[in-house]
Amino acid sequence: MAENGAFCFWVCDMSFSLDTQIEKAAVLLEALPYLQQFRGCTFLIKVGGSAMDDPVLVRRLLRDVVFMEVAGINPVIVHGGGKAISAAMTKAGLEPEWVGGLRVTTDEAMSLVERTLSQEINPGLVEGIESYGGRALGVPGNEAFIGERISGWSEEQGAEVSLGRVGRVCGFDLDKIQAAITSEIVPVVSPVASEKGTKLSLNVNADLAASALAAELKATKLVYLSDVRGLLSDPSDENTLIQHLESSEVDGLIEDGTISGGMIPKVRSSLEALEAGVQKVHMIDGRISHSLLLEIFTTEGVGTELVL
Repeated sequence: MAENGAFCFWVCDMSFSLDTQIEKAAVLLEALPYLQQFRGCTFLIKVGGSAMDDPVLVRRLLRDVVFMEVAGINPVIVHGGGKAISAAMTKAGLEPEWVGGLRVTTDEAMSLVERTLSQEINPGLVEGIESYGGRALGVPGNEAFIGERISGWSEEQGAEVSLGRVGRVCGFDLDKIQAAITSEIVPVVSPVASEKGTKLSLNVNADLAASALAAELKATKLVYLSDVRGLLSDPSDENTLIQHLESSEVDGLIEDGTISGGMIPKVRSSLEALEAGVQKVHMIDGRISHSLLLEIFTTEGVGTELVL
C-alpha cells in the first residue's frame, strides 16, 4: 500500500511538473509574434521613480533589458535620479527647491547632479546589465544632448523665474549612441545636456530627455517605467487603469483633471514623440516584477499605452 501511495505521489508530482512546463512553453509562444515583429527595432526605456530605490527591482529590470537585447531588440536607457540627487543635496547642506515641478539648479547643485548621475547611478546600471552577460555603455548626457536654458512659472510671484542650470534638449550628437546600437551594446544615458554656446552642463527633466531622444531615434516604442500603474481614470484608485489611450482623448482628460501634475508634461512630451515618428508610448509600474516584458510581450499588458 505504501508503495502504491509513493507511486501515486510520484506520478502526480510528475504531472504537476509537466503542466508547469507546458504553461511556460505557452508563455513563450504568446511572446513569439511580438519577438518577430520587434526584432531590429529600437525601444527607448526611461527608468525613474521609487522603482530605482529597490536594488532587487532594478536588477530584475536590467535582466529583462538583457533578454530584449538577446532577442534582437535594441534597448536604449535614459535614467533619472531625483531622489538620489535630493539626498546628495541635503547631505551637502543644500535645500532642494522646485518651481513648476522642475528642480532649481545652482552651479553648486549642478556639480552634485552630475556626480550623482555620472558616478553613481549610471555606472550602477551599466554594471547591472553586464552582470547578466549583456553589454552596456554609459553615456553622459552632455555628450549626447545639446540644451538651452528654460525658465519656470512661479505661482507665488505670478511670473517667469530663473531655474539656474536647467534646460531642455534642442539638439543631439548621437555618434556614441548610434555606434553602441550598431554594435549591440545598450546605451545608458543620463539626463544632462551641454548648453549651446557655453558648453556648460544643464539639468534636464529625465522624462523630457527620454521623449526627445526617442523622437530623434524614431524609436518603435517609448517606455516610461516609474512608480505608478499608468494613467488612471480615478487617480485615487489603482484599479481604474486606462489600458489604451488615443491622442485625441488627452486634452479632455487634462481638462477634467484625470491627467494632472507631473503627468501633464509627460503626456504632452509623449504626444510630441508620437508625432515625430515613435509608434507607441507605454507607461508602466516598475515595482511590478518583469513589468517591461509583460507590457511588451503579452496581449493584455500591465500599464497604459498611448497612440496617435
